[in-house]
Amino acid sequence: MPIEYQGSKIPTCYATCSIGHKESHTLPLKLKAIADAGFDAIELSMPDILAYGKMINGKEPDPKDYDTLVEIGKAIKAQVEEHNLKVLMLQPFANFEGWPKGSNERKDAFERAEGWMRIMEAVGTDMLQVGSSDAPGISSSIDDLAGDLAKLADLYAAKGQRIAYENWCWATHAPNWKDVWRIVEKADRPNLGLCLDTFQSGGGEWADPTTKSGLVEGLSRDELESRWKQSLAELSKTVPPEKIYLLQISDAYKMEPPIEAKTNEEGLRPRGQWSHDYRPLPYDGGYLPVQDFLKAVLGTGFRGWLSIEVFDSKGPEKYSDMLEFSRKAMASLEKLLRS
Repeated sequence: MPIEYQGSKIPTCYATCSIGHKESHTLPLKLKAIADAGFDAIELSMPDILAYGKMINGKEPDPKDYDTLVEIGKAIKAQVEEHNLKVLMLQPFANFEGWPKGSNERKDAFERAEGWMRIMEAVGTDMLQVGSSDAPGISSSIDDLAGDLAKLADLYAAKGQRIAYENWCWATHAPNWKDVWRIVEKADRPNLGLCLDTFQSGGGEWADPTTKSGLVEGLSRDELESRWKQSLAELSKTVPPEKIYLLQISDAYKMEPPIEAKTNEEGLRPRGQWSHDYRPLPYDGGYLPVQDFLKAVLGTGFRGWLSIEVFDSKGPEKYSDMLEFSRKAMASLEKLLRS
């Protein structure tokens, strides 16, 4: 159910990829736990679609077998409706923008976009999350990046669908909220907006998993805090609330020892490694200025979706009961809005 805040009702959402840590934690049980804790909606993640496909068909579908994925999506929609939830968004759509014209990668990106559009229709959502690309070799030109997002938005507009563009803090050219906002402004499409995230901004501008302090270094603590506050003030003043489609909520653990300042064997940059496994709920062992970023977003006038998106490798130590954990997530949102 929505949370009361200064005379408004803030709707709440929970990403399906952010609950459950063993095979018995199936999508239907995730949906029940999320609904029973009072959430209004889910972000539906592709890994959960694939896992549910395996559960009902006996084998995991090919991620590009869109005919099969559409049928799985219809079955998921029925499950979601049974729990009086809605699918706010399909996620995560990665490495879309900036590929060279005529390249196989660009062709693949648009083919995936068309396939995911069909899945969105099947599950009953109108929004796709696109993360800022972390692929090497993509264009650094804002014209190219914005041009690709504009083309994608136009493609999706034909079906009444929207694009929520998120800065991933390890991205190649758009790691900060300002970067994705510049691209969205340049693309200038009514169905293209932002997915903001407390981890992606706090973990990109203020914190650093590769340093002993856990903070961005190379400047004094006073300078760091001043720069962070300036960024937040600029966000509150410059981004129209209707261009923020949702705010994702998570914290991060301080890395001890720090992550090595290099890509890993999978080619993932340090902040990407941090993001994938070390993002707890607020008030659950992290150290990011989550409250600061939430206040800055609310300062725009935004009163839209708050969505829990955590990736906590300590989950198995913390809970076996998904309802207990989803209730803890709801309590963390309520505490954030009261603070």
